[in-house]
Amino acid sequence: MPRQTPSIDFDLRQLEIFRKVVDLKSFSRAAEAVFLAQASVSERIATLENMIGTKLLDRLGREVVPTRAGELLYKHAVLLLEMKRTASLEMADFLGIRQGEIQLGGSTIPGEYILPKVVGRFCRNYPSLSVTLTVGDTGDIQGRVLDGRLELGVVGSRGARKSLIHHELWRDELVLAVPAEHRWATKKEIPVDALYEEPFIFREPGSGTFKILDTYLREVGSAGLAALRPVACFGTSTAIKEGIKGGLGVSILSSRAVDTELKTGILKALRIKGLPMYRNFFLIRDRRRIVSPLCQALIDFLLVTCLT
Repeated sequence: MPRQTPSIDFDLRQLEIFRKVVDLKSFSRAAEAVFLAQASVSERIATLENMIGTKLLDRLGREVVPTRAGELLYKHAVLLLEMKRTASLEMADFLGIRQGEIQLGGSTIPGEYILPKVVGRFCRNYPSLSVTLTVGDTGDIQGRVLDGRLELGVVGSRGARKSLIHHELWRDELVLAVPAEHRWATKKEIPVDALYEEPFIFREPGSGTFKILDTYLREVGSAGLAALRPVACFGTSTAIKEGIKGGLGVSILSSRAVDTELKTGILKALRIKGLPMYRNFFLIRDRRRIVSPLCQALIDFLLVTCLT
């Protein structure tokens, strides 16, 4: 008589709870997110492990992390829960009910200076929809889109991952920002060699702006960012602007990020001779994931907005 393989089964509610524990790395935080007592979450995870026949989660210090089996289940849980959400949204759309929340990410410049206004216009067109905007550097937003935490992202450089679909949106110019009292403040441009001797404020490695700057500097024969003289490294454009205002150094910023400071005369913007620096912002999504009707509505809106 052939040996029977034990059947493995679970339901979507169990997967939802399991995913929250992995995402939040905590039973207690997951319990709050799914509106259950912590003991109930622990019991349901134990039941899921018994049904599958292996341990899915480990405790490492204060954090809960998935085992290798847990990582495999997590990957499928994300897809299954997304399919469930999409099915619900498509049925609601078919019945004329369009409401819900969209998870959108933006790298620093579009996230802080462009998307808030655009999202405002979108929500006025779709008053029953809400958009949660997460701001991070380009690498962080790309990672969140790839792991399913965000449905869409708007970033300042193309990613290398083939699973990311890119749609070109708005164009942006990068300028050299200096304080109003700087010796270069009356100039319109400076030679690139002068930049190498000036104290320079950096952004973190994941910044799209600084990836673009590195590429441009290498194109004129320098060592890229390594040719510059670092004085500080800040995590946001706002912090860099404050550093420039305080005389700490100069930096390359989006013209959109310094628009207010230029109008009030607090900062001055220069170009680098022979080095015009432009980049595009891109709408990204993961081609492996199903596009929900709500998500498609925002995609369509952003693509139209970029042309107006």
